[in-house]
Amino acid sequence: MDLAAAQKLWEPIPGWLNTASYGLPPKPAWDALQVALEDWRVGRTSWEPWDEATQRCRAAYARLIGVPLADVAVGSAVSQLVAPVAAALPAGTRVVVAEGDFTSIVFPWAAHGHDVVGVPVGKLADAVDAGTEVVAFSLVQSADGTIAPYAEIVAAARAAGALVIVDATQACGWLPFDGALADAVVTGGYKWLMGPRGTAYGYYAPALRERMTPSAAGWYAGEDVHSSYYGLPLRLAGDARRFDISPAWHSFVGSAPALELIEEIGVAAIRDHDVRLADRFLAGLGKPPAGSAIVTVDVPDAQSKLERAGIRAAVRAGRVRASFHVYSTDDDVDLTLEALSR
Repeated sequence: MDLAAAQKLWEPIPGWLNTASYGLPPKPAWDALQVALEDWRVGRTSWEPWDEATQRCRAAYARLIGVPLADVAVGSAVSQLVAPVAAALPAGTRVVVAEGDFTSIVFPWAAHGHDVVGVPVGKLADAVDAGTEVVAFSLVQSADGTIAPYAEIVAAARAAGALVIVDATQACGWLPFDGALADAVVTGGYKWLMGPRGTAYGYYAPALRERMTPSAAGWYAGEDVHSSYYGLPLRLAGDARRFDISPAWHSFVGSAPALELIEEIGVAAIRDHDVRLADRFLAGLGKPPAGSAIVTVDVPDAQSKLERAGIRAAVRAGRVRASFHVYSTDDDVDLTLEALSR
């Protein structure tokens, strides 16, 4: 789908520059969710039709990051999907993380008693040595949009025999990458994937899954969910579905059309659009391009200037953070630059 045609599927209030906090649903996703909510309100249907959306989301995520469908689990939050990986390792495991990374990719390691070492994201590859057993990082940093040197980190980790665990929440949907290079890729679905909050996806490589225990297993982790409602014996799925948790149905209903629309437009086309706008924004402030859909700026009184102009951005790590997606426009950039120049 042509990006210009796709943009007609959104009608945002001008000045939304905060996809890094949450993405805006395209019309097909919004409409699907409203139908499901109305059916729920009056008891028109059983839950099985809603659950079909969960499987559509699982399949779309697998295609987006280039991994086998059987290796994808669904959940509700990034930390929940990281937790079984952290639990699979003996206490004291040396885990290298990016300094200042989002806590969902950091806290699970510390909570399980591991030796967590933080280094600047650009030096992650250099910090991986023979004693490193895990390197865990966000592919795109939430605070400032820095893109981690993915290929370099993977190469260093493989040389050291370390696991690579990636949080792609701020990348998936605008930044093309090969998920199969990692041992696990976890992603929250409500930012650049533009779904409702309560959706998350996890790729677990088969060799990693063999070390993991599905400690949160319930009926939805069964080989056949419809015969797993009651009682023993344990009968879990043989693939990554054994790490599924029971899905928030309506959140997945509102996610499936958005994920499939990303595929129609193409992640590379979305990247080119997002980065062009972000770099145009930086250029308007006399700053060099960053090549990321998330950028940060220091402008005196910036937050109040943006608020007065109705520009919705975020403040992270003490700086104004602007983030761009398929529904962002040149007019949004112009409005923001005008506000900051006052």
